[in-house]
Amino acid sequence: MKKYLLLLAVFISAAGHSFAQLKKRDLPVVYLPENVSVHFVSPEPIRFVDISVKAVSGDLPVPNILRIHTRDSITRFNDAVVTITGEKFIAQYRIVPCPDDHDGTVQTEIAVEPSDCRPLDNPEVGLSQPELKANALRLLAMRPDDPVEKAKAFGLQGFLYHIYTLGDYIFLDIGFRNKTRLPYTIDRLHFSIEDKKVTKASTIQSVEVKPLFVLQDIPSFDKYYRNIFAFKKLTFPGNKVFAIDLSEKQLSGRTLTLKADYKDLLHADVFPR
Repeated sequence: MKKYLLLLAVFISAAGHSFAQLKKRDLPVVYLPENVSVHFVSPEPIRFVDISVKAVSGDLPVPNILRIHTRDSITRFNDAVVTITGEKFIAQYRIVPCPDDHDGTVQTEIAVEPSDCRPLDNPEVGLSQPELKANALRLLAMRPDDPVEKAKAFGLQGFLYHIYTLGDYIFLDIGFRNKTRLPYTIDRLHFSIEDKKVTKASTIQSVEVKPLFVLQDIPSFDKYYRNIFAFKKLTFPGNKVFAIDLSEKQLSGRTLTLKADYKDLLHADVFPR
């Protein structure tokens, strides 16, 4: 709760100057019929929403979409202000009630455009989701070099092509090649920090590491797979390794593990300009 209130305070203080001269009559107008929901589509995940009147309710069916509608047909309001805060922006709209949309002319999907937004300096967020995607696409467009690490098993080859750093983020460029005639359906691609050497008498210690961003959702591949993953910077001792485990859904259960030493992360390239 304290973290939520702190984030809200940051948003309000950062936006205070930008909206000091912005009056309600100057806000973009969105019409809201009694019998229709209106959806705001944000370019990045929505972090906070405020609706100024109780007659209008809203929810987030997915992280980047705000859905609003009138609470009922009895409660009336003259207008309202909806405030939408993303990772790095704040936008406000004036909501005006209108009669039922019998002729279908009311716009039910509103794109949150850059012209409607004011920037936010949010210390909790380094790179927004659109920025992570743009940087990952840049890496995907680059030709893979000789891999930093590679492995093979069961007719599969795995490659850790690149490790790049950008601020507090690490980007991994990972590829797999299927040299068999059987398509490969991915059960999961799992990242963890594990012991470098395991003896029979020791207990295996494994800590899962989840990426903050994955460029593509690729459920299966016939011959070739390549994807970009972004993580917050991480450190681990020299007796550990960063493990990338690929496992298959089929009964054959082909698996492949790529392992990167800490020195691979220390020697990561600076993100290309």
